[in-house]
This record gives sequence, structure tokens and C-alpha cells, in this order.
Amino acid sequence: MTIGFRINPSPQPPARRLLEAFAKLPTSNISDNMLRHYGSGARLRPYHRAGVLIGQAFTVKTRPGDNLLTHKAIDMAAPGDVILVDAGGGLDQAIIGEIMSSHARSRGIAGMVIDGAIRDADAIAASDFPVYACGVTHRGPYKDGPGEINVTVTIAGMVVNPGDIIVGDADGIIAIPQADAERVLALTIAQNDKETATLTAISAGKPIDRSWVDKMLRDKGCPLP
Repeated sequence: MTIGFRINPSPQPPARRLLEAFAKLPTSNISDNMLRHYGSGARLRPYHRAGVLIGQAFTVKTRPGDNLLTHKAIDMAAPGDVILVDAGGGLDQAIIGEIMSSHARSRGIAGMVIDGAIRDADAIAASDFPVYACGVTHRGPYKDGPGEINVTVTIAGMVVNPGDIIVGDADGIIAIPQADAERVLALTIAQNDKETATLTAISAGKPIDRSWVDKMLRDKGCPLP
């Protein structure tokens, strides 16, 4: 098998119940319960109209500005997969546009995440098919390769392995390894319930416990007035 031109099979998909549960949770809370050490950087942002992204990672690694293996990924990916393309963050050529994203959507793909550029931004912005990217350019891609499918990739600083659970919302993208999913889910649900209760108390005008602020300052040796 030639390094640089490799196509690997997809791993076993995560349980449907895990995907359904994570779809209800914000990426910020998931990130908090992965110690804020995982997740995409700020340069990756959503370009679609609205909507949560959830699915299994189907990864592509390609030369910046080339989308040959991205085309193959659209043909291969299963319904519910999220195609994540590591295009090296290059912004000189678009990796996908309206036609490719529409084709992906027609095949039941859950969304596309491009560590690189896209084009046809107006059409993508009018759609609820999730598309995340690092920038926009009208310049189209090359189709020469090399490229690899279902290998470990880096997306805006986030390491993604094939089969990871991908969650995306207006704040960005996070990848959850399947081996960690149950624990991360339980911790995130607990935090989300706690934050919901806090927001309800604030809306009702009830006092909330802020003693932790002064305690932390004292612990750090900061004199208080």
C-alpha cells in the first residue's frame, strides 16, 4: 500500500444512542469535560445557516488545494458520517463548493468539515447542511492527489481518528474518541443540568453562590478589600 495514496475501511460506528445524546449537548460543555484540551481552533467556523452536526468521523488527508480524495470520500462515506478533510489549512484553493456539498447531502452524509477553504459561500450559507471551514476563496481545487482516507488527521489543531464521534455547533467542532464517549457523556450531562439550574435561578432573580471567586483569589494570595 503506497503511503500518500491509501484508502482504509471505516471502523465500527458508535452506538446510535450516544450520537443522539451528544446531539443535545453544547460543544462548550463537552470541551469542559475533556479538560478544554480537545476541539478545533477558532479559525474553523460554521458557514451553513444553522443546525447541529453529529456523526461518525470519516477522515481525509489531502495535499493543500487538492480534492481528488475528497470526491472519493463522498462516494464512500455512509449515511450519518461526517467527512473531515485535513487540507493543511490552505486557503488558496477551495476544497468543496455548492455541488460537492449538495452531492454529499443527497447521499445522507451528516456534514463536512474542511481544514482549508470552501467556495460558493452564499449557497452554503442558505443551506442547513453543516459545513465548517477555515476560509473562502473563489479559486477552485486541483485533482491530482496525493491523499488518504480513514487515517488520523488534524483539523484546525484538533486530532481526529476515524470513528470518533463528531459534534459541531455555532461554537465549533469537537471529536470524542469512542473509548471515552460514555464517561464524557455522563460528565457533560451532569454539567449541563447544573448550568441549566443556574440559568433558571438567574432568570428568576434568585441569588447564586459566588463565594468561589473570593476563595480562589485568596488561595492565590490576592488581598481582598
